[in-house]
Amino acid sequence: MKQRQMSAPWRAVFGHAEPYDDQVDGIETAIETARNDGFTVVEGACGTGKTMLALTAGINLVRDPDSDYERVLVLTSVKQQLRQFEEDLETINANLPADWDPVSGLTLVGKSDVCPYNRENAGGIDDGNVYDRCDTLREKTRDLTGEGGDTTAEALTAVARSQQIDLASSGAGGGAASYLESAGEPSPYPRTMPEYDTGTTDIEFCPFYARFLADMPDDGDPAEAVPFDFSDAGLLRPDDLVGKGMEYGTCPHSLMGVLLAHAEVVVGNYYHAFDPTTTSSFTGPLLDDSTFLVCDEAHMLEPRVRDLVSDGVADRTLRDAEAELTRVIQPVAFSEGRGTTSRQTTADADLVRGELNDTDIEVSDLEHARDFVVDLREELDRRVTAHLDREHRGWKSDLNDLPDAEIPLRDPEHPAPDEITEWAEAAGYDGRTWTDLPDIAAVTARVLNEAEDEEKSRAVESMARALSAWFHRDHTEYFREIELERTWDDMEPVDSWRRAYNARLAIQNCVPSSVIAEHLAEFGGGVLMSATLAPIDIFAEVTGLNHLEKEGRPVEQRTYGLHFPEENRESFAVAAPKYTYDNRGDAGEENRVRQTYIDAICSVASSPGNVLVGMPNYYEAEWAAEQCRTRLDKEVLLDESSADSTTEDLKDEFFAGEGKVLVTSLRGTLTEGVDYKGDRLSAAVVCGVPLINTASPRTRAVRKAYDEKFGDGFEYALTVPAVRKARQAIGRVIRGPEEVGVRVFVDERYARESWDSVREYLPEPEREEFQPVSPDMLDFGLERFWSQQ
Repeated sequence: MKQRQMSAPWRAVFGHAEPYDDQVDGIETAIETARNDGFTVVEGACGTGKTMLALTAGINLVRDPDSDYERVLVLTSVKQQLRQFEEDLETINANLPADWDPVSGLTLVGKSDVCPYNRENAGGIDDGNVYDRCDTLREKTRDLTGEGGDTTAEALTAVARSQQIDLASSGAGGGAASYLESAGEPSPYPRTMPEYDTGTTDIEFCPFYARFLADMPDDGDPAEAVPFDFSDAGLLRPDDLVGKGMEYGTCPHSLMGVLLAHAEVVVGNYYHAFDPTTTSSFTGPLLDDSTFLVCDEAHMLEPRVRDLVSDGVADRTLRDAEAELTRVIQPVAFSEGRGTTSRQTTADADLVRGELNDTDIEVSDLEHARDFVVDLREELDRRVTAHLDREHRGWKSDLNDLPDAEIPLRDPEHPAPDEITEWAEAAGYDGRTWTDLPDIAAVTARVLNEAEDEEKSRAVESMARALSAWFHRDHTEYFREIELERTWDDMEPVDSWRRAYNARLAIQNCVPSSVIAEHLAEFGGGVLMSATLAPIDIFAEVTGLNHLEKEGRPVEQRTYGLHFPEENRESFAVAAPKYTYDNRGDAGEENRVRQTYIDAICSVASSPGNVLVGMPNYYEAEWAAEQCRTRLDKEVLLDESSADSTTEDLKDEFFAGEGKVLVTSLRGTLTEGVDYKGDRLSAAVVCGVPLINTASPRTRAVRKAYDEKFGDGFEYALTVPAVRKARQAIGRVIRGPEEVGVRVFVDERYARESWDSVREYLPEPEREEFQPVSPDMLDFGLERFWSQQ
């Protein structure tokens, strides 16, 4: 619903005293383009004010009575940027005209982040079971309070409060401390999950969800179940929402689901617009032409969506699906004298037959599907074993030493039906087998949920969705392979690959441009922005924007360079020999190329303060760190592929104390989306062009698909994304008008024009700044710059 203050121009929304010239141009372009149902693509260097630009344009349209826009949806893949949008929205609210209502905002997070029980590790809920436990508890709560139920939602909340009082009066849980608290607020409920006595059994239920149901009107707007005035709340961060839930005893996640359709600004991630499961179950109301879309870090749009719309099914999921099918088949087979019961049996024959009577599915169809899954696992086992025998002779004697791997199921460079589909046909499993799986899975899940009195996601459903897609998707834009991911399972035999690996039948979406375009077309318009989109024409092709333009949706492009003082920075493109494997050899080799690069790294690393060194991969990063430690007086930190918590600890160590050198992979997490403001970073050096592994079957398939779609797969799928990675790392240095620093590319492909040069992929302002220098002139340039500071 539109707020009552709606007539002021965009400058009334803008959160600061005066906009930059680039912001004026960007805001006015975005507003005008969105009025015509179009998108504005913005490449803006750090300091452009892209976040405020996008929010101002979107909020102005939302508050405009002549506009059809009702909300702004912000998508970002980086937590730091999510915080920036929150901060800028609060800045806007703090500086609105006095007679304006605050702009309402909501940050979307997962259920695990707002469930009070999960946050406090209470009620038997944790990160591993929160989704299934939540679904089950909600189902039980609805059963107890729905038509024909034993009680009412209001009565259930009273039961929960009374059990809390009983706990406190008995001294259990330490009196008042037995209240469940979260986000600094106490709830009226106990830390243990309350139970309702039906007279014959005790049934657990969620009191927060019961309160939400009690507040829900029988007929009317679900927003009436929100027990506070959202229009005056401004931005609700996750902790704010949890605090409100605790205060009123209602479910924070359910509140989020209601409020997301009423907030003027919704901040989330790419899942909320592009993941099929998330959009179908949660954020669907946002995907329409009344939403102004903001895609932040848009250089990641293509790879993020590729991952989201790819699919697959793991060996363990197949195993669990087989067991679930067995639990449904066995009681019928036993009743017909065709088998015996086992501990796996959970349904009874009458329940199974009752469910099947409402469908066209028979028990024989269930048995056929189970046979297919059993045989598919055996075929998967045969192929993985053959691969290991071929590539790692004697692998059974050292399972700890096996690497991650891909096993292609067709020639990556020659699209054709995959070997698993051909195997299935030869084994007697035709198209109907694959096509019937979703219906069979749905029946199986219903039977198990009713028999086990537990509403949860079932492996058979995941299996059916993935295998149905496997059969129906084409073989040019989709690539099928077996992924082997390192893991460990002591329950598997000591000589089985399943002890060391989880194998997965994977369907890779090679060219997501059409899917991206379909999703973008659902929105009214918006802004796609990043500091590294060049070449924007290629970005428009791989994201499907050019298709939207052909359909009559305008697409405007804007590029804004750094406007901080030029005297505060120095930029070099060092014409060193290309840093390719053919030139540099193995890390253990001593040669001229490696010597040239470590000389350049150490020269830059000798700069005052913190220095970031970006290498093409973690293997090369390890080599560079070892070399630096022998030549530099500074402390040298090495970033390795590791858990998020370890990376965060390393980052904190880098920022603390005296200047250090941090060596990392340009494909890691420390070269983009990390805040290096102030004196946190004084120099960055990028070595080589960080192309992904071109020998990978998946990469070869993507390259071939891009050849077919765009004409030059190597450029579109490999070179351009690699240069964006390099530019992201270099962009960490200068983050504000007072900051001073050095930015260095080392590789002649950045410095000179040649058949494989990447200099053309730098925007014109960067090409002008990154003047080529020879390796022997780098020291001179660095000394001259730092002596002037």
